Amino acid sequence: MRITVVGTGYVGLVTGTCFAETGNNVTCVDIDANKVVKLNSGKITIYEPGLEKLFLRNIKENRLTFTTNLEEAIEHAEIVFLALPTPPGADGSADLKYILGVADHLGKILKSYKVIVNKSTVPVGTADKVQLAISQNFRGDFDVVSNPEFLREGVAVDDFMKPDRVVIGTKSDRAKKIMSDLYAPFVRQGNPIIFMDERSSELTKYAANSFLATKISFMNEIAQLCEKLGADVDFVRKGIGSDDRIGKRFLFPGIGYGGSCFPKDVQALIMSSDEVQYDFEILRAVEKVNKNQKLHLVNKIKSYFKNDLNGKHFALWGLAFKPNTDDIREAPALVIIEALIKLGATITAYDPEAIPNVKAILGEKIRFVENQYDALIEANALIIATEWSEFRTPDFDRMNLLLDGNKVVFDGRNLFEVNKMIELGYYYESIGRHSNFKKPLN
Repeated sequence: MRITVVGTGYVGLVTGTCFAETGNNVTCVDIDANKVVKLNSGKITIYEPGLEKLFLRNIKENRLTFTTNLEEAIEHAEIVFLALPTPPGADGSADLKYILGVADHLGKILKSYKVIVNKSTVPVGTADKVQLAISQNFRGDFDVVSNPEFLREGVAVDDFMKPDRVVIGTKSDRAKKIMSDLYAPFVRQGNPIIFMDERSSELTKYAANSFLATKISFMNEIAQLCEKLGADVDFVRKGIGSDDRIGKRFLFPGIGYGGSCFPKDVQALIMSSDEVQYDFEILRAVEKVNKNQKLHLVNKIKSYFKNDLNGKHFALWGLAFKPNTDDIREAPALVIIEALIKLGATITAYDPEAIPNVKAILGEKIRFVENQYDALIEANALIIATEWSEFRTPDFDRMNLLLDGNKVVFDGRNLFEVNKMIELGYYYESIGRHSNFKKPLN
């Protein structure tokens, strides 16, 4: 098929590349000319495991191209995907200016039937707005379809190529046939293509992400309760995760969720509820719990150092909101950094991928190093904020030497065994686990 993807951000680039991988001819459109030049020359602009290999292969085969010319890109396309940002406004509602701006432009340049697909995460009723925006300038036939993405950063290629399900919102039989043919190669193992109306499809994406955010926040509350009751959240997690009504995933406690989806989607669903005078009380609590959880580790640090962090120096492992990505949007590490700096502390940080993105925001406010061990030099304590695999089994002998008399670890991702850390002589704080630690070294 001939496909155009408008927007070359995270969703757009993964979508375009993966559709090209199954033999489709894909043109991606972006208004950033410099970005388009880079992409056409084979320089990928995001970090996502497994994506670059597919990206380079499909550029070489001329199945994947990039342009700034929207009119040229859609002229021969059968399907036009809108993969545009929907940033939260000041009130938390999704800003549709990019999507509706492109829709208005499409109405002025369409000449024949196209399927216009909303791939972005959008509020309920957006398909109707896109339909109206296009129809104000184009009187011919076209269909607007909702096809939300369910891509997890770090495993997005696998998620796209082997989806659990494909959700498509359309009442048009013509569009349904085209979308079925497009996705047929991706569901050969029998995973479903679920057709529904556009509004139900739009709400499905928000409902899925908000439910997962709720699950994470619930476990973070349980973890805090474990700390107060002397229970161990690892046992509780295993005990409830073995119940197939609950499942094992998204039960790991930590320092709060971040990223481009969960925070934004929870806010947007709350705003959509407010617009129809429905008070979504659970999601308001989820937001509050997550905000507090990002500071939970800071509170532990303050307690250990007797509320005096002035002049203290910390090593920080992990900046991205999760491993296998360079995405720092709503990352808990940034909240921790901001809080510690305000309290007079200094920080040396390491992350395998996210340093350039954090440096662009923070500049010289903190120091960055090129490996995890250099961050430990002269540190009063180590803070772990992202569960990169390379942090899970560090060289403890090397750590011991570098930390010397400051063998203190605040682990926001529960990477290490408590007993092992005690045996190694560490003061070790994690999330929701037994607090049988050595007495503070100071």
